[in-house]
Amino acid sequence: MASANTAGFQAATIRRRPVAGRRFRSVLGWVFCGIAFGLVAVPLVDIILVVFVRGFTALSPQLFSQTTQGVGGGLLNAITGTIFLSVGALIFGVPIGVGTGIYLSEFGNGRFGSVVRFLADVLTGVPSIVLGYFSYVTMVIWLGWQFSVLAASITLAMMILPYMAKMTELVMRQIPVSMREAAYALGANDRMVVARVLLPVAMPGIITAVLLSLAISVGETAPLIYTAGWSNYVWNGQLTHQPIGYLTYVIWSFINQPFASAHALAFAAALLVMVTVLAINLGARALLYGRSR
Repeated sequence: MASANTAGFQAATIRRRPVAGRRFRSVLGWVFCGIAFGLVAVPLVDIILVVFVRGFTALSPQLFSQTTQGVGGGLLNAITGTIFLSVGALIFGVPIGVGTGIYLSEFGNGRFGSVVRFLADVLTGVPSIVLGYFSYVTMVIWLGWQFSVLAASITLAMMILPYMAKMTELVMRQIPVSMREAAYALGANDRMVVARVLLPVAMPGIITAVLLSLAISVGETAPLIYTAGWSNYVWNGQLTHQPIGYLTYVIWSFINQPFASAHALAFAAALLVMVTVLAINLGARALLYGRSR
């Protein structure tokens, strides 16, 4: 009887040891996850707070009504320039990106579709400064456009093209095949199926892709340095041979100046960019949430 009790006690002890070991490893894993999250979250929160506090104190009516004057003045030229460049990027990028995504989803199962997907993946991994230098050599120098809105908008469009194509393809592939079959059964051709059946269903996802691409274009600096240049004046509507101002240049350049007015403009520009990108991302997430509902 004593030997049986001893054997049962030893078996229970052996069973408790693995459980205790798993609990210890689980607690250790959660501790490391918490430390990693803190290493990422604390600097991010610190940056957001610094930009918000110093940028908010720099806001004033003249910031939105005056152009940049040396290292002072306002940001009217940079704000309008960012809007024009982002809209220009969408004008060039959205039709081609959405069209590419539709082709890959509906007709891109062959070798050519695989090549297009591969090129989109490669373009996604190309650093933005490389695209900027490519545009500088081809458009600014070779074509003779100089620093211009057209060169900068095309460069930003090249950046957002792969994102638009991949997200559009993903959204289109999520539409049930039965909807396509029903449309074909009613006598619709390929164009009618895409235009009247698939696009209306996929429109919230495509708009989300457009918003995310817009956020990417608003926050870019490196390619614009090579293509847009900088201007202290509001854009006069000329597509070529005319540089333009933009907010990210103010952040990149003015923060290095030894003047308080330059620092104020840099933090104000950073706040405007941060709030704009945050609003765009929240809008995109709201659309995704509504679509999932």
